[in-house]
This record gives sequence, C-alpha cells and structure tokens, in this order.
Amino acid sequence: MAWTRHYDLNRWTLLFLGGLALFFGAFLLYPVGYLLQGAFFADGHFTLEYFRLLLASPLQREALANSTAIALLTTGLTTLLTLPLAHVFTRYRFAGKTWLASLLLVPMIMPPFVGAIGLSQLLAKYGSLNLLLMQAGLMDPANPVDWLGNGGFWGIVSLQVLSLYPIMYLNVTAAMANVDPALREAAQNLGASGWKLFRSVTLPLILPGWFAGAIIVFIWAFTDLGTPLIFGFSKVVPVQIFDSISELNTNPQGYALVVLVLVLVLALFLISKKVLAGRRYEMIARGHTLGAEANTGRSRQFGIWLFAGGLIAIALLPHLAVVLQSFSGRWFFTVLPEQWTTGHYGEVFSHTLTASSIRNSLLYSSLSAFIDLILGVVIAWLLTRRRIPFAGLLDALAMLPLALPGIVLAFGYVAGFDWDIPWLNPRENPTVLLVISYSVRRLPYIVRAAYAGFQQTSVTLEEASANLGASPFRTLRKITLPLVAANLVAGTILTFSFAMLEVSDGLILAMREQFFPITKMIYQLMGRIEPDAPALACALGVIGMVILMTSLVLAGRLLGKKMGQLFRIG
Repeated sequence: MAWTRHYDLNRWTLLFLGGLALFFGAFLLYPVGYLLQGAFFADGHFTLEYFRLLLASPLQREALANSTAIALLTTGLTTLLTLPLAHVFTRYRFAGKTWLASLLLVPMIMPPFVGAIGLSQLLAKYGSLNLLLMQAGLMDPANPVDWLGNGGFWGIVSLQVLSLYPIMYLNVTAAMANVDPALREAAQNLGASGWKLFRSVTLPLILPGWFAGAIIVFIWAFTDLGTPLIFGFSKVVPVQIFDSISELNTNPQGYALVVLVLVLVLALFLISKKVLAGRRYEMIARGHTLGAEANTGRSRQFGIWLFAGGLIAIALLPHLAVVLQSFSGRWFFTVLPEQWTTGHYGEVFSHTLTASSIRNSLLYSSLSAFIDLILGVVIAWLLTRRRIPFAGLLDALAMLPLALPGIVLAFGYVAGFDWDIPWLNPRENPTVLLVISYSVRRLPYIVRAAYAGFQQTSVTLEEASANLGASPFRTLRKITLPLVAANLVAGTILTFSFAMLEVSDGLILAMREQFFPITKMIYQLMGRIEPDAPALACALGVIGMVILMTSLVLAGRLLGKKMGQLFRIG
C-alpha cells in the first residue's frame, strides 16, 4: 500500500507498536475511561448529578478551596525562593558554587511524606521549637504558638515549599542559563537596569521554563496525599478521595472528585499552552554565557552562602528530626531525645510486617524499573530510529504520566480492576497493579533519558550493521544499547528510587498488610498508639531515604547536568 511506504513498518516495529498499544490501552486509557464513565453515567444515562452533589457539599467545597490554596501558595513561594537563587547561580562566579548548587537539590530526594513526621515533632504546640523558646523565656508555656497553623494547613505549605523548590529551581535555572547575555547588555546600553531589566528582558524569556516548573509544583502540591494524612488535615481533595475508596460501590461522588482533579490538571495545561503559544521566546543567536558570569565580592559571596545555606539547612531540618526520632529511646516534652537507641532498626528488620514492607518495596520497585527499562528503550527507539504513524501520540502517551496525578491513576485501578481475578484485583493481591502503577508513573524519566541517549548517538554504526545483514533487533542489542548504556542505567535508577517511596499508589492500592510497601507501613505505624510506633515509622523512613539518596547520587553521576531535564514537562 502507498500509505505504508512512508513508514518503517517491519515485523519488529509492528510488534513493538502493538505491545505498547496494549499496555497504554489497558493500564492508562482504560482506568481513566472507567473513571469518566463512573462520574458521568448512572444506569446507562449521562448525568452531571454527581458533580452537582459534590459542589453542593460544604465539606467538598472546603476541601477544593484548601487544596487550591495550598497549591497556589506552594507555587508562589517556590517561585519567590528560586528566582533570586537562579539569578545568582547563572550570573555570578563565586567560591564553592558547584558544591552549593548540588546541595540545593538535596531536599528533592527527601520525600515530603517522611519529612511531615519530623516537622510535626519540631513545630507542634509542644514540639522542639516551642520548648526551646519556652526554656529561653521567649514564650508563655500556657499559650504556645501554633506554627503548623489552622490544623496543619501552614505546615503542609511549608513542607511542600521546602521539598518542591528544587524542581522549580532546575527549570528556572535552565531557562536563565539559555538567555543570551547580549540581550541584557543591549538593554543596559539603553538605560535599563535592576528590576526593569529583569522585568522587560529576563522574565519574558524564562517564562517557558518557569511554566514547566510551576505546572509540576502546582499539580504535585494539589494532589499530595501523604503529607496531609500525617498532619491529620483531612479537608483537602486527596484525603477526601482516599476516604472515598471504601465507598466506591455505594457513593459515586468519589468518581466525580477524581474526574474534577483530572479536568483541573488538563485545564491547567491547556491554559499554559495557550498563554505561551501567543508569544515568541526564541533568540536569534546565543552568546557565550560563561563569559557573562561576573565575579562577586566577599560581602555578596557571604550573602549568597547565607541565603542558600540557610534555605538548605531549614529544608533538611524535618528529615534531620526523622533521623533523630529513629534513634530516640524517649522523646517526650523535651527539645532533644532523652534516651538514644539503635533498637528500632533491629526491630524494623526483625518484625514480620516491617521487614516484609521493605522486601515488598524492593520487589515492586525492581520489577517496575525493569518494565520501564524495556518500555523506555522501545519507545525511544521507535521515536528516534523509525518512521512510524502517530509518533506524536506515542510521545504524548509516554509523557502523560508525568502530569497525571498518582492518586487519579490509583483510584482508577481500584475502581476499574475490581474483577474476579485475584492477582489483578487490588483488594485481593495488589502486587501486579502496584508494579504497573509504579512503572506507568515513572516511565517518562527513562523515556527522556533513553531519548536523549539515542539523539546523541550517531546512526552511522547502526547503518553499517544493517548493511552487513544484521536485523534491526540485533543492531539495537549489539550496537545501540551499549552506546546509550549510561543513560539507560541512570533512568532505571531514577525509576527504581522514586518508586521506593511512592505514596499515593501504595496507600490506595495496598489494602492487606502482607502487601504493604514502606510508605503504607509508615502510615499504619503513625496511626498506632504504641509508644515506639512513631520511632519505628521514622526508622523505616530513614531506610527509604538512604536507598533513595544513594540511587539519585548514582543517577546524578551518570547524567550530570542533564538530570534536570527529567523533571521538566515542556
């Protein structure tokens, strides 16, 4: 057929495309479609009644307002933090710049879910900070300050800002680094300086990078489930969705709430695309940014170190508190633990449930990383090495999970796979769906890593292999994959490490204790009344953080500066 002549549709290409269509159809489009059906149809008829009831509920309206406020405040505050940071790190040269820039990204490897435990210990009404102020005579013991504010609202915002600012920083810094210094010099020659120079030249040119970071931060903050659960702040959308899981068959408002989140995310993307589409941001030619860096005096260098170092220290305090609590034998109404012990770690590895949660997380994460490795290589190979129909659709489907909230996908799996097949029903055995959900959520990371590797590898050797009679699959296995091995290893490490402490999927899909991952076991321990339960939860959190930190350090060494590209939607 003439139509097929425009494409490379050999046996391997058709096999790969068929497999990908089956995977995305079953585990991405089907659960989303099931959610839409549950939200818009009743007894086979289209209806908006569930949404009317949802918006008529004072509790749901308050939850929507709180989640929106948390997301907006988090996005705004991370922007205020990262704009000056990105400015000084792209415009100035100073001692220790590389080390400080690396340390600024450390909070990204500390999940907010775990940090919430430490922040509660530090900022509770009788937490470490207030007790310290009381001992110094700066606070009335009968009237302690509620730093967490409004039942935990400000604690959630604070922790989200401290955890998510690295994502905004990566995107804004990359955008600022790409601004041609000649444009700033021309504006300065015309009399612009300071705020006017930033507002009229720099800011318009970095808007695409800022939007990419702002979208991720907003969605992440809006849909975060773990942090509000730890703080006991239930009047937010993710917790309301979590609570509705048990009423799926009797109360369809859960479907409406999840679809509302989905529509909000889609609307956010469409608005950002429309805003950016009407303006042009490209530069005719970029100058050398290295020569545009200015040296700093001692006072400015001290100011940079003070600001950035202070931010890093504050961002790591909640996780330091988690580490301290994991070693505490007794920590009650004191600034620091009264007794110290390593026994909690021994108990974590010896107790049946906590030890099984570590094994489960390792199993789920390893299998999901292996699946992502295969899918990422296939998708990147098809997009860069073959001419295929609907390549844009394949690329969009591969990147969609980066914007799709985990709580939406997990809810769709619980609702859509309530079948009489035990190994595919999360109420019976969530292993398969947990592995697949981890794979779908983290697939964009390895696709980006593999895609970059294929783009940077010349096709000359592959063409030579084909001319010598090797099949496309043999060429891929013998020639291409060894050349992009570093990218693939880095992407696989990232998918594994982030899956280890994935919150939404684990909390929603794992319903039986023997299948709990680390995150679900931490949540369960924090809800128990045993005096050492919080310390055991912290020990589990520290183990997860160590695994995550080690994995990200390895990935960073392999990817270098390209690491930030994995956290960008645009």
